[in-house]
Amino acid sequence: MSDPADQRLSSYDFQLPEERIAQRPVEPRHAARLLVVNPPGEGPARHARHLNVWDLQQELQPGDLLVVNDTRVLRARLEARRPSGGAVELLVLEPWQGEGQEAGQWLCLAKPAKKLQPDDWIELVAADQPPLPVQVRGRDPATGGRIVQFPAECGDAAALEPLLVQYGAIPLPPYIHEHDASDNERYQTRYAARPGAVAAPTAGLHLSDELLAAIRGRGVDLATTTLHVGLGTFRPVETEDLSQLQLHSEWVEVSPDLVAAVAACRARGGRVIAIGTTSVRSLEAVAQLHGGELKPHTGPVNLVIQPGYRFAVVQGLLTNFHLPKSSLLLLVSALIGRERLLALYTEAIERQYRFFSYGDAMWIAPQAVLSSARPTGSG
Repeated sequence: MSDPADQRLSSYDFQLPEERIAQRPVEPRHAARLLVVNPPGEGPARHARHLNVWDLQQELQPGDLLVVNDTRVLRARLEARRPSGGAVELLVLEPWQGEGQEAGQWLCLAKPAKKLQPDDWIELVAADQPPLPVQVRGRDPATGGRIVQFPAECGDAAALEPLLVQYGAIPLPPYIHEHDASDNERYQTRYAARPGAVAAPTAGLHLSDELLAAIRGRGVDLATTTLHVGLGTFRPVETEDLSQLQLHSEWVEVSPDLVAAVAACRARGGRVIAIGTTSVRSLEAVAQLHGGELKPHTGPVNLVIQPGYRFAVVQGLLTNFHLPKSSLLLLVSALIGRERLLALYTEAIERQYRFFSYGDAMWIAPQAVLSSARPTGSG
């Protein structure tokens, strides 16, 4: 029976001491702590097991399939100055698709936005680089962002990336106050391949080359999806009545190879394990477009996953600890239940786990998922 509180955003709040927000990652990547969720009914929710991410290999079984998100984070944070000399910061989000679109136009968030008006020129500035003039071409009412004209050949992320490498920096989330040159490598997964994200799929940051090799050596397959983490990740959920919740659409690719890998995993009795909520959203959103069946798809998707959702593909999840009242908290609650998740978060805070992007991880094995949320036929 559903709990009416599951439909209220305020039910997903919790108090997090600021010192629990990780400012730097641990080294090596697989040394982060791992909270292991017990199956429902096996004692109180807070009686979790406490391991390290390196131990994940022992939690997996030969024949399992890990689905990882191979997006690469762009160096999307740009410093610029106005003709008056005033400083401006841009966060490059995505190619502009709106009215009057021309080649090389991108939607950017700007600080301070009110200082940038259509037709204004600004200069991108970076150490050891000549200033690069770009023009503000318009405003986007939906995001409060600005449409910025980059060189016409910079029409997609792969074409823009060389310019961003010259002038940009990795856009760490606003709750991380310490920045270091190592972030350019450390805030990427080891399998990041396809440029386009403005935030990392952070559960994947825990997978070191050594751990990936150990997992493969155990007879576990890996397959990739692509979801470019965009503006929706940063936008707070503001809808108290979650039955009315809508989220920003996201660009994903589920390839024929991934569809085949999932089918082969099922055929051999393996389990489909998502690394991070972005992999969950890729698989589930595309399956929902096709009546619950995973098929190849490239393009935008928009799916809200919250308690009451029955998963079509994903059976287990490695994930980080998420912000209060966030869509990611709703997604994880759909797998194990809201009250159980919040009890585990209380346990994690008391045991001094590290939260958010550079923090520790949680492992939800298939047997820990609510029976009402498991894919049909997966037990």
